Amino acid sequence: MDRFHQTQWVRESIFYHLYPLGACGAPERNQFEAPVEFRLARLFDWIPHWRALGVNALLIGPVFESSAHGYDTVDLFRIDRRIGDWALFRRFSQELKAAGIRLFLDGVFHHVGRDFWAFRDVRDKRWASPYRDWFSGLNFDRPNRHGDGFIYDTWNGCDDLVKLNLGHPKVRQHLFSAVEAWMRDFDISGLRLDAADSIDPGFLSELARFCRRLRPDFFLMGEVVHGDYRCWANPERLDSTTNYECFKSLHSSFNDKNLFEIAYSLRRQFGPQGLYSGLPLYSFADNHDVNRVASLLKDRAHLWPLYLLLFTMPGVPSIYYGSEWGMTGERTRDGDRALRPVLPDSEEAFRRLPEPNLAQTLRQFSQLRLSQRALREGDYQEVFVRSEQFGFSRTSGGEKLLILINSSAAPANIELPEGPWRHATLVDLLETSLDAIRCGERLSVTIPANGGRVLRVG
Repeated sequence: MDRFHQTQWVRESIFYHLYPLGACGAPERNQFEAPVEFRLARLFDWIPHWRALGVNALLIGPVFESSAHGYDTVDLFRIDRRIGDWALFRRFSQELKAAGIRLFLDGVFHHVGRDFWAFRDVRDKRWASPYRDWFSGLNFDRPNRHGDGFIYDTWNGCDDLVKLNLGHPKVRQHLFSAVEAWMRDFDISGLRLDAADSIDPGFLSELARFCRRLRPDFFLMGEVVHGDYRCWANPERLDSTTNYECFKSLHSSFNDKNLFEIAYSLRRQFGPQGLYSGLPLYSFADNHDVNRVASLLKDRAHLWPLYLLLFTMPGVPSIYYGSEWGMTGERTRDGDRALRPVLPDSEEAFRRLPEPNLAQTLRQFSQLRLSQRALREGDYQEVFVRSEQFGFSRTSGGEKLLILINSSAAPANIELPEGPWRHATLVDLLETSLDAIRCGERLSVTIPANGGRVLRVG
């Protein structure tokens, strides 16, 4: 069976992205001698909310023992003591599975933290450490600011993140053993590979072969910010990457009254000669590393059409926790804490946010996507584009949908160009109370202000 069919379930997924250390209210720094705190238990009560949103896949950020933010790993075989232990996380994974939600973990393999057990051994023993070859660029001829007596390669110049030597057989064995344990004990369906665009391609290929031998439908998605996504997402390596190009195009197209930008990106990526046609790229409006979309947008009224676009364009849509209520948050010089807040004990606190009805809208969009095959895997074709209006079609077999977006504060009347909708009956799948639109020689459709239509062509 080919990869398309093995990973078909991903195209039928709605993701929810959670940053657990923030959501559970963990302290910023790990006190390694402190007792385990079972803060992860607060997430169990949120599972019904995720299901109500239509979510069937949870991407949870780093959960393994770390020094601070989760990406400075200390031990891949231990849950971070600030949120729980192995048994609690296993029970959490079982509750997710019972609710019909697949589990994805953050695989941080490019680097580890300075407190990582093998690196601590190098700090203590230097040349005498049997792990000195586990780390990239180790040089005992130059000092560093920590007084270790050596330097090493890092991620992006951050010396708290020590680059692993992923070509070393024992490093690979250690990482693959961790993945096998996660698959066995937590029944994970896939991994988001942190900093995948900085990882050796040979490692990615071997990881892919290893995972697929254990579980043929296992899904590997890489965090890639720039470049041609096909360098990472291809039959030899990963199944998908993050779609940062469309992330940027989404909010800036609305802010600049320039829907030509997102139209260009989608045509380039998924059009008839699109670079990534058939690739289930991971689509998002915000995440733990970027400002909340409600803060990025100049006009909050654009949240509705932006999310409609996210759920109807090609790719696999994701909701970042809290953003379903229009939560705001921006990065500061002091860090990313505003992007990674504590989850309250119930939904009531979120309903006091500026967009309390947005979650219900996202439920509707999720239901729409899950009910329409054309939205999950259909071909993409641009129909028209203006500065504040945009139309495209999604087609799968005999199913054809016409999606119309309006970012103007006033309703827009659009005369559609020639197409299969000219003499068809169009039914609005969002406004089921509306009568079917019957088309004649000329087809003129009104798109609501800061809104959109999803029309079934029949």
